[in-house]
Amino acid sequence: MIDFIYRYGFEVAGTFASLIYLFYSIREKAWLWPWGIVASVISLIVFYQSALYADMGLQLYYVIISVYGWWYWLSGQTKEEVSVTIKGLRWQLLLKLIVIGTILYFVLLSALLKIPVMVDIASSDLPYLDSLTTAASIVATWLLARKYIHHWVFWIGINTLSMGMYIYKGLYFYGFLFLVYTIGAVVGYFEWKRLMVQHAK
Repeated sequence: MIDFIYRYGFEVAGTFASLIYLFYSIREKAWLWPWGIVASVISLIVFYQSALYADMGLQLYYVIISVYGWWYWLSGQTKEEVSVTIKGLRWQLLLKLIVIGTILYFVLLSALLKIPVMVDIASSDLPYLDSLTTAASIVATWLLARKYIHHWVFWIGINTLSMGMYIYKGLYFYGFLFLVYTIGAVVGYFEWKRLMVQHAK
């Protein structure tokens, strides 16, 4: 039991916090942000132990963007009233985000290939896939913070790739979590679409 807790304790705790985050995210509740912060801090430790350094760094970004998202969602709200509405993504912004995401990918990849050698730590595992999912996640989380419904579409692809990466690394709880995340992203898209219509009335 002690061995299980030592090996999987953080992963189980991170999975639990992440599922609560997903629940509030689908329901468009600002409570997603504090739970996201908790999940990110725990996941940072898990990914460091697994030498997934881009994912580890991504958790720091998640903490920062979660504080911003929390503030942005609550700005001007009174009780349960939603003042920041869900919106669609225009193609002009999508093109800009693709360019930004591509730049982020190459910056992250370069860092993952060079920094571990420079600081004498274990080489990054799966640097190409790790960089891709991290760059895309940075973009998708910003879209979530600004309440663009299409962040869910990004997450379907990101979560599917991440699920495979975590299973390969032996992070089976996180592999299961990202299976749930993938299903949740589909559910979340249609739920936000319903809420988008509801808010427009």
